[in-house]
Amino acid sequence: MSHDRNTWHTRAETPEDIAAIRAILVAAFPTALEAGIVDALRADAEAWIDGLSIVSTDPADVPVGYALLTRCHIDAEPALALAPCAVTPTAQRTGAGSAAIRAALTAARNLDENAVVVLGHPEYYPRFGFTPASGFGIKAPFEVPDEAMMAMALCDRPLPKGTVHYPPAFGV
Repeated sequence: MSHDRNTWHTRAETPEDIAAIRAILVAAFPTALEAGIVDALRADAEAWIDGLSIVSTDPADVPVGYALLTRCHIDAEPALALAPCAVTPTAQRTGAGSAAIRAALTAARNLDENAVVVLGHPEYYPRFGFTPASGFGIKAPFEVPDEAMMAMALCDRPLPKGTVHYPPAFGV
């Protein structure tokens, strides 16, 4: 299944997508931990933001890629955490994940959000505009390699400085 990155359709999740999203997460990760985190985030009214749970779909409108932005804080200031991102194994390396991430960041920008943090592969996330969070004075709440904790601004407001505080669902 080859796709040009422009051919992936992306949209906010609907209630009908929840089982498919869970299936993507279970298939993409070694355990069901991430699927459980998403379920817990969906149930957390302080963390969940409608419209920031994004799927990329195949031509039959079946979700194959997923990206989630939820409310976190940098010290007391609101920010967004990008996690998890996943693609069903048969659609990996086709742009489905990138399409979902780009759509999530655009949706967040449209909600006038600014700060986004991600803990992830330093060779993957810079393509979206992420750079090491330490350059902004942002720290992870636990020990991580400097290059793995990244942040980006969605608009021209400066990013808050401080420590990232994740929603309880992340268990950190």
